[in-house]
Amino acid sequence: LHAAGTGAVGAGGWQRCRRAPMEPRWHYQFRVIMLGDSTVGKSSLLRRYTEGVFLDAVNQTVGVDFYVQFVELEPGLRVKLQFWDTAGQERFRSVTRSYYRNSAGGMLLFDLTNRASFESVRRWHREVTDTVQPFRVVFLLVGHKSDLAAERRVGRREAERLAASLGAQYVETSAKDASNVAQAFQMLTLATAKQLETQPCRSSISPGSLRTPPDSFPHRSFKCI
Repeated sequence: LHAAGTGAVGAGGWQRCRRAPMEPRWHYQFRVIMLGDSTVGKSSLLRRYTEGVFLDAVNQTVGVDFYVQFVELEPGLRVKLQFWDTAGQERFRSVTRSYYRNSAGGMLLFDLTNRASFESVRRWHREVTDTVQPFRVVFLLVGHKSDLAAERRVGRREAERLAASLGAQYVETSAKDASNVAQAFQMLTLATAKQLETQPCRSSISPGSLRTPPDSFPHRSFKCI
């Protein structure tokens, strides 16, 4: 899976491209929602992945921020990922809930040095699943700030048990030293794409926002979401 640059954000969801007479920029797109308490590092992780940078001080997200990344799942199959970085503060909750719908993937973050953020994970998961029913969001549980090993307050086995109970994979990352950052997004992208091979359509993208796909993709039969 290869990443390639950033770009402007269009409408949310997942859909196969419309036909057009030019070379495609991407063939599918889907939305990934970033979830977790304030200060767990959602924005830092996204900036490390999409821009390759780390800032010691990052302004808290107000409402929702947007990031875009293009990846190649396999030769000839390019995907546009739309990341919606939600604010963790309670006062923005009514705003961020409106962005859960049409999300195909969800990255559940907690701070490995903050026990309370770990204990909030189930609430975030429940809030999203209740909102998107009857459809399903594919989740990845991420223990962030793994570089702060001496300050750790959540054990790996405990986090793995939580992930298993949520039907999610688990990975530990650090935006500061870039540990497992690319791997985390790759895990979620591949798991989401696999789920979407069989999931029915539930939203559309504005006409003309996509380009023509090849006539066929090897071993793939994606459907829109």
